[in-house]
Amino acid sequence: MQPALGIIEGYYGQPWSWEARAETIAFLAPHGYGFYFYAPKADLFLRERWQEDHPRDIAEQLRMLAARCRDLGVRFGVGLSPFEIWREFGQATKSALRRKLSFVADIGVVDLAILFDDMKGDVPALAALQVEIVHWIAAHVPTAKLVVCPTYYSDDPLLDRFFGARPTNYLKDFGARLDPAIDIFWTGEEVCSRQISCGHVERVANTLRRKPFLWDNYPVNDGKRMSQYLHLRGFTGRPASLASCVAAHAINPALQPVLSRIPALTLVESYGKGECYEYERALANAAAQVAGTALAELIRHDISLFQDSGLDRLGPAAERLRRCYGEIDHPAAQEIIAWLQGAYRFTGEPIAS
Repeated sequence: MQPALGIIEGYYGQPWSWEARAETIAFLAPHGYGFYFYAPKADLFLRERWQEDHPRDIAEQLRMLAARCRDLGVRFGVGLSPFEIWREFGQATKSALRRKLSFVADIGVVDLAILFDDMKGDVPALAALQVEIVHWIAAHVPTAKLVVCPTYYSDDPLLDRFFGARPTNYLKDFGARLDPAIDIFWTGEEVCSRQISCGHVERVANTLRRKPFLWDNYPVNDGKRMSQYLHLRGFTGRPASLASCVAAHAINPALQPVLSRIPALTLVESYGKGECYEYERALANAAAQVAGTALAELIRHDISLFQDSGLDRLGPAAERLRRCYGEIDHPAAQEIIAWLQGAYRFTGEPIAS
């Protein structure tokens, strides 16, 4: 048994190409990945500039991606982050939001995520204000399935340090006020959780008054620190018993779309095999499916350099890696070369850095 699985493209930094999105969705769909959310932080027309219309070329690409998802039987979603909208939710703001929601419906969105993450939240009535906005949105897009990310989407004190101390009883109030038909994202005990237990998820479910919609920040590698690494190992710390405890399980992928498919496949195997799951064998199987047997063996051989040492601590191994993977004509190898060349370095300040 596995929960509904999907991708939420919710990282900072260099966004995937439209071709990479379509190919990754098509690759993972037969393995049980049944939904996809377009929500890259680089799309400012969904974030700080959300009140502005998307440029025509991006709008057309979104329509085509939605159509491709329909053809594959994958639910297409968009993540909208109306930046600190609760500070002024008057008529002008509602008019702009109504226009954006009309656009979202027009391009073929089935699932709509309202994302209040990574913005200031030290407002006493924050939960009530945000729920009022979400309910207003729900009334204006009645055909879309809604899921919302609260400002404090984990127990991690890192969020309070970045965005201000969370209001007293914020999550309890948020869950009590929000329509039970609307799902709530949750990342676990940490922003990037090393493990997610059923006991933890069940406690959170009691607070939110619904099963959490898991936003899993693995294999994402978008921060100043994490972009130094390639997260390729198989999933661990996500027991198969989570399937009955969560509303769904979404993974936030890495900046490398092809390489992201490797850990994505291991999550499927983890749920499928339960107690018989072996993350090293899962990695071998997944890497072979994504990259072919020969390249998979190379990746497994070098995985400690990619995931443990990191880009700036490769030392003499860097030249050997560039020479080795530079001779291989495969998109996975090309992503490794681009990483070695610093193409994915991130210098901003996301919460995951």
